[in-house]
Amino acid sequence: MDRIKRISYEVLDKYKSRFGEDFADNKKILDEVSIVRSKSLKNKITGYITRFIKKEIREEKSKKEQITSTQSEESVEKEVQSETSEPTTAEETMTETIAEITPIEEKTETIEEKTETIEEKTETIEEKTD
Repeated sequence: MDRIKRISYEVLDKYKSRFGEDFADNKKILDEVSIVRSKSLKNKITGYITRFIKKEIREEKSKKEQITSTQSEESVEKEVQSETSEPTTAEETMTETIAEITPIEEKTETIEEKTETIEEKTETIEEKTD
């Protein structure tokens, strides 16, 4: 196996850009760039090169996916931070709510005063009628 890896790495060092994911194409390319007389050795080298290339491509795709997911996570975090760091809208809402509550409290006090006045007049009328 060491011989297969060594030969494969030597070929890949010089001609890596020519190899792809297809075994048959890689076998033809290996015939063009080197002389390997043993059919089984040629197939083993070509198989190793093909697996090596496929593995590299998979790793590149996973790195790109990780980068993409990291970027999307960062953008979501930024959105969450911007939403939580906007106190102006929350403060405006609280101010509006307080402004609405204040007139209601004033009206409640007025109603309570009128109710007391009515009770007093009712007591006065009851005293007069007795």
